[in-house]
Amino acid sequence: MSDELRIRADVSLLDDVLDFLNTHLESWDCMPKTQIQMDVAVEEIFVNVAHYAYGVEGGGDVTIRIDFDEEKRQVAVKFTDSGVPYDPLAKADPDVNAPLEDRPIGGLGIYMVKKSMDDMQYSREGDTNNLTLIKNL
Repeated sequence: MSDELRIRADVSLLDDVLDFLNTHLESWDCMPKTQIQMDVAVEEIFVNVAHYAYGVEGGGDVTIRIDFDEEKRQVAVKFTDSGVPYDPLAKADPDVNAPLEDRPIGGLGIYMVKKSMDDMQYSREGDTNNLTLIKNL
């Protein structure tokens, strides 16, 4: 089962993105805890694309494709944008044990996404960023 949403990368459209995701997760009998993890991860990625992919001018789109493997009970959510190249998996994880005043700003959201997903994959193909979140239901 697959579906796709193409939407302007604008944080004001976050509810539309989450509605798209949750409609599918609920139809696949996703456990509430897993649904919350998926919501937080998708929100983090979408907001990052909206804020950073297209610079201060904004105006770009993001395609969100959701695939469900019934046999594995696994969902994959793929974000594709044509913004500036950015591989969130290339950045080192923050030291969450360091005192707060010693930690640099940023990076914690992606770290939380990495920890809550079963897998994440990034590729740059031509002018597009492709980031896939994979979660076992």
